[in-house]
Amino acid sequence: MSDTYFYDPAAGHGLPHDPFKAIVAPRLIGWISSRSPEGVLNLAPYSFFGAFSSFPSIIGFSSEGRKDSIANIEATGEFVWNLASRPLAEQMNRSSAPVAADVDEFALSGLTPAPGRNVAVPHVAESPAALECKLLQVIRLHTLDGTPMDNWLALGQVVGVHIQQRFLKDGLFDTHAAQPIMRAGYRADYAQIGEMFQMVRPKA
Repeated sequence: MSDTYFYDPAAGHGLPHDPFKAIVAPRLIGWISSRSPEGVLNLAPYSFFGAFSSFPSIIGFSSEGRKDSIANIEATGEFVWNLASRPLAEQMNRSSAPVAADVDEFALSGLTPAPGRNVAVPHVAESPAALECKLLQVIRLHTLDGTPMDNWLALGQVVGVHIQQRFLKDGLFDTHAAQPIMRAGYRADYAQIGEMFQMVRPKA
């Protein structure tokens, strides 16, 4: 018997639950705020989120289904990423509720919308940090054979950064103190930072 379990995703995983999200974990949460053309505030967490460039800073998130966030961002060209921290876990979870497009998720979650500086979209005032973004593009994902999927990747360039002063230590953002939470696999699994360590990249 092999020490390695292998499966072809096209043929099924053969396990009680698909392990993909548990393998590609933990993943920082894309807690995205946006504003509809009518002015309704939207706030929703996305488990597929990442940073793709440092200068200029580019981040992105993917939505399974063309949800309100994608529609708002395409219409206005702006969004904000908010750091979801352990103290804000319950509020973040409440903002994931499948509610109508005219529901303000800031109010629903009991969070304070703080005005943007370079965008017309508010950020979560209680969050340790937030990144204001201008939309670069929305990409509809396709499979290997070119079949369009109902998955939408939004990429944005960071045009403004908010950091709560108490998380700046000697001019450095204290990631450990900010307590970011991450998706960690199956439906209800989350993780947070434990012990941190440092390593210096070797020189040629």
